[in-house]
Amino acid sequence: MSRVTDRHLHRELGRMSVLQIDSVNVFARSHYMPLFSRLGPYDRDRLDRLAFSRRSPYVEFWAHQAAFIAAEDWPLFRFRMAEHRERHEQKGWFSVSDQTLAWVRDELAERGPVRPAQIEQDALRTPRGPWWDWSAVKSALEYLWFTGEVAIAGRRGFERVYGLAADVLPATVIDRHVERADALRVLVERAARASGVATVADLDDYWRLGDQRTTAAVVADLEREGVLQPVEVEGWRRGAWLHREASVPRALDAATVLTPFDPVVWFRPRAERLFDFDYRIEIYTPAAKRRFGYYSLPVVLGDDVVGRVDLKADRAGSVLRVQSAWWERARPQDAAERLAGVLRDAAAWQGLSGISISRWGDAVEDLARALPDAERHEAGPEPVALAADEPATA
Repeated sequence: MSRVTDRHLHRELGRMSVLQIDSVNVFARSHYMPLFSRLGPYDRDRLDRLAFSRRSPYVEFWAHQAAFIAAEDWPLFRFRMAEHRERHEQKGWFSVSDQTLAWVRDELAERGPVRPAQIEQDALRTPRGPWWDWSAVKSALEYLWFTGEVAIAGRRGFERVYGLAADVLPATVIDRHVERADALRVLVERAARASGVATVADLDDYWRLGDQRTTAAVVADLEREGVLQPVEVEGWRRGAWLHREASVPRALDAATVLTPFDPVVWFRPRAERLFDFDYRIEIYTPAAKRRFGYYSLPVVLGDDVVGRVDLKADRAGSVLRVQSAWWERARPQDAAERLAGVLRDAAAWQGLSGISISRWGDAVEDLARALPDAERHEAGPEPVALAADEPATA
């Protein structure tokens, strides 16, 4: 794992521009996985140091969903912060009073970045004014984060540390303002760079802009300027574009698994269009009705999604449990052997010494033959508790 350096991590983060965060930890938290998918096993502590250090070059914001972005990109989302503020003022989105907001601001100004539990403790024992319960304090912090007054100053475990934006981000970032039109142009171009070939819907979803008409106008401007090039994709009914700096390889030979929140598959209509891959995670599906498993991960071999595996890191037993495994309609002849190599890497990356394969799915026997040292187990879907901090997003 030592071959992956900070430079490699920065490079891949720069290519994606965004790294979605999710609370489910059945195999690995989602923000660790896109870098594993692209770089192979790496030291997760490296990413923690990059993302959570004091004055980190990265910061969390609601960019796609909750996600890491470059700290210098914070001003690109001022238009979204303003929209969140307007939505609250018009509809009481966060159900939080001005009095509570003022108290939380004062706490952060006095104490600096803190965990929500620390503010809650103050709320319980403060002699000043009324008592606010946990939900009110948490709502106030989230509102201030969504509107840009507060930034995330790291995490303790998986609990966010909130601080006033001016205490977390450099003054050069805080003082820089980007007009909405300019921000949208940058974001759409970034999405095009990251996506390769993409439709307007793909580019709009990359940052969850929610306004395909406006995104189409930005795309048209970028096309006129020669930044985006229109292309035709066989089988696609809508127009598509390619960034002028995109490289089109003659062939791809990947072998990996993806998090459900990897940019390659997070927009499910795009995953179906690109790979004929109908993908849903089944966290909220009753166990008896799950088709593929609690948290199945797409399997990429070559340039196609050829299967899915539901992985669980049994840390107490030091075993990577393959809870289910399934093939898609077509796969290379050596698919099982190549996926077996991916699973060995995944187990080593998680510090697990063994692999156990269940008997659920049409790929499990192929994997068992490719992994003769693996144990076998009977396993159906197992529910996993979600962190209270953030629900999973299907």
